[in-house]
Amino acid sequence: MHSFHYHDGTLYCEDVDLTRIAEKFGTPTYVYSAGTILDHYTRLDAALAPLDHLICYAVKANSNRAILKLLAEAGAGFDIVSGGELFRVLAAGPAGAGAKCTFAGVGKSREEIEYALEQGVYSFNIESEAELEYIDRIAGARDKRAPIALRVNPDVDPHTHEYVSTGSRENKFGIGLDRVTDVYERAAKMRNIDIVGVQMHIGSQITEAAPFATAIKKVVPIVGKLRSKYGIKFFSIGGGMGIIYRRALESGSGKWWHDHGGESSAFSIGDYADAIVPPLRDLGIQILVEPGRFLVGNSGVLLTRVLYIKKSGAKTFAIVDAGMNDLIRPALYHSYHEIVPVTEPSTLTSTLRPVAIPGGGRKAPGEGETVRESKSRNTSTSKSKTERKINKIDIVGPVCESGDFFALDRQMPELHEGDLLAIMSAGAYGFVMASNYNSRPLPAEALVRGDKFALIHKRQTWEDLVRDEI
Repeated sequence: MHSFHYHDGTLYCEDVDLTRIAEKFGTPTYVYSAGTILDHYTRLDAALAPLDHLICYAVKANSNRAILKLLAEAGAGFDIVSGGELFRVLAAGPAGAGAKCTFAGVGKSREEIEYALEQGVYSFNIESEAELEYIDRIAGARDKRAPIALRVNPDVDPHTHEYVSTGSRENKFGIGLDRVTDVYERAAKMRNIDIVGVQMHIGSQITEAAPFATAIKKVVPIVGKLRSKYGIKFFSIGGGMGIIYRRALESGSGKWWHDHGGESSAFSIGDYADAIVPPLRDLGIQILVEPGRFLVGNSGVLLTRVLYIKKSGAKTFAIVDAGMNDLIRPALYHSYHEIVPVTEPSTLTSTLRPVAIPGGGRKAPGEGETVRESKSRNTSTSKSKTERKINKIDIVGPVCESGDFFALDRQMPELHEGDLLAIMSAGAYGFVMASNYNSRPLPAEALVRGDKFALIHKRQTWEDLVRDEI
């Protein structure tokens, strides 16, 4: 669920009209809902109550300091993959936050390892035997002991995009099940290593329970043996829980989840907990989970404004002021993001439900079926909705790449120059993957709390582009 909804003909985040944010901070601007983030965290925490657990937010999903502070105050730990992410967590506070950080990643540098040792991280998640030896040497040179957990690769297909699959033997991550026992025995003989846990992570944007359950059941027997032999303190099962992209706007309501429970697209916290709690309940050690996208993905939108409408033969393009440098997921992964006008039209593609297609799978509006008029979930009787017909259109950015697009052949209410649009489900892997390609300044970021909003990251200027160049 999330806190984006139409009210009196305008899209709101919590109790804030998004046009106000666009007017104050300009576009493109990322907007995040603090209430949504905390709601997701609280509900996941409650679902895992039968377990001794710690939720370690995956900082790579969205590393803005205001969001890290929000989650730290809620009690979260952090899953980090670089020294820079550790620095951000420490900057967000509170004091001693490093002790609730697990340090993952296949290529930790000497500088990062030394910094993490100084800050007393909870654990280094070891990805290879070479890394284990390297950390042992660095810890010894600094007269410290490094707490470690081996990242186990359970060789499970997570049924997700190949770029975010991390738990099969073809991936670069972790140590195979057939080598884990031997590597732990090596670690136990190292003078500067403390064995504290086991870790795994099979991938991202996983929308079914089976891969999680399968991976856990493969690793649990090893965890039990390691607890008996080495007294390990935790088992981290990683993250990867997926979110709604194709019907993002209407999935904000609890009613939508009630009506669509059991569908593959509606993978809920309850589904996740039902799959993972039973096999973990009797292990007798702390369970760590590392959600990123799940906590922040549907908490954010990217506001962008239509610059031009261009017609070329049979094609119509809406050229917007955001580009692939601001949100690269559609270009990089061919990811679907729902796009809605901030001024509510009388017909919304977001409320058209996918239809079954031969051979399995589902289609969303804009992928070939006839678009039918449907009422918005907004119950307002406001007359401020705009009457617009539905057209097929490409929504593209200004970057000099044909891959600079947010939607292709998308069925949308008729768009005009100056229209404000919201690209949904942009809270994760959005700003953190943004770049200055084409020498375009990075966008602004804003955080909404109830009826108030604040800038949490200034928009870059042209001067900022060259400030650090020599």
